[in-house]
Amino acid sequence: MNRRQFLASVSATAVLPLPSFAGVTPLKLKAETVSQQILPQGEGTTAMLGFNGSMPGPEIRLRRGARASIEVKNAMQEGTAVHWHGIRLENRMDGVPVLTQDLIDPYDSKTYSFVPPDAGTYWYHSHYISQEQVARGLMGPLIVEDDAPLDLDHDITVILSDWIINEDGSLVDEFTDMHSVAHAGYMGNFARGFLSRSEVKQGDRIRLRLINAATNRIFPLSISGVSGSVVALDGMALRQPRAFSDLVLAPAQRADLIVDVTGPVGFDMPTRQAPYRLAELSISGENTDRQSGPLPTLAAPDLPAPGAPSQHLTLTMMGGAMGGRHGGANIWSFNDVSDLPQDPFAIIERGETVRITLVNDTAFPHGIHLHGHHFYEVAPDGSIGDLRDTTLVAAGESRDVLCVFDNPGRWLIHCHMLSHAIGGMRTWVEVA
Repeated sequence: MNRRQFLASVSATAVLPLPSFAGVTPLKLKAETVSQQILPQGEGTTAMLGFNGSMPGPEIRLRRGARASIEVKNAMQEGTAVHWHGIRLENRMDGVPVLTQDLIDPYDSKTYSFVPPDAGTYWYHSHYISQEQVARGLMGPLIVEDDAPLDLDHDITVILSDWIINEDGSLVDEFTDMHSVAHAGYMGNFARGFLSRSEVKQGDRIRLRLINAATNRIFPLSISGVSGSVVALDGMALRQPRAFSDLVLAPAQRADLIVDVTGPVGFDMPTRQAPYRLAELSISGENTDRQSGPLPTLAAPDLPAPGAPSQHLTLTMMGGAMGGRHGGANIWSFNDVSDLPQDPFAIIERGETVRITLVNDTAFPHGIHLHGHHFYEVAPDGSIGDLRDTTLVAAGESRDVLCVFDNPGRWLIHCHMLSHAIGGMRTWVEVA
């Protein structure tokens, strides 16, 4: 990455203008052009897309089990659609053109209505020419609140992304550059995190909700100035909290941490040259009221346990630069088929447990996302691992997942490296 003066610490300018949507209905999102200060203060501003005048869009907070109604107005000169990433919602509200809805045409609107069944950290983003619209800024955080408040001093959202930006702040339009699509995808020369709060006190106990909203970049993260644990991944509470020393987020993945503040909090991306500062929380005073004690725990996810698999499917990622030939008509393919096929990859009866072997027969990693469901990653020893909605499969490797397909409809499966998705790595399943 071009580190220039872009490594200047991100201070209060990184704070998101997040109006609180909690308890307000119906919610309204307006997709429109915005001007955003992406580079450090004093550098040029960037013409982007956003919701409600900001990029990222406003933080939406919903109650678990309560129906939400969100009106999306398209004030742009091109169509769009909004996907509520990670929410196990009704299929017709999933926000995928062709599969679940028509486009929201320019100056038209659509109201999405769904009941979020799971507390946790999610996000919303465009699902139309998303390799461009998400990179330009059509995304924002979506939080489904816990039934009972946790004993915390602050609940802080951290959104990570990257862009190719000129020194004057203008965005470089290389979203569908064929070289990028065939390799690792659109990768920025500048990255940063946006935080919903700029400062904390020494001794505060905080929840950090980390969201990788980049279109293609995998973020390895080093977080300084805190001690604590990862408590959830992709919105789902872990059975046992774990250390965050080797935290890696593929595009679309999320991680929740509960930590105690021991000093200024830095969010760094390790690089071969030096740590790249993405964001930071400054210290303002000391919390003398906080008593030390065990970290609070999250409620266990209420998902059906997998049974004996009734089907064992294989989904092979193929193509790309330095990859072998395949039968698809685009740069990438699943099982020799590029882009969204007319027929589903699989037809599954509602309630079936299916084992899927994800085979990465390419030279690049891929983050595979399943809509409308979470699945269990299967460890190499065969044990049941974490619940995820997006799993990172390294180049040349394979991973098995187990999913109880209990949500009827036509559900997209795609690489969430969005350059790879537009390059052909998309398919779907039908749950009858």
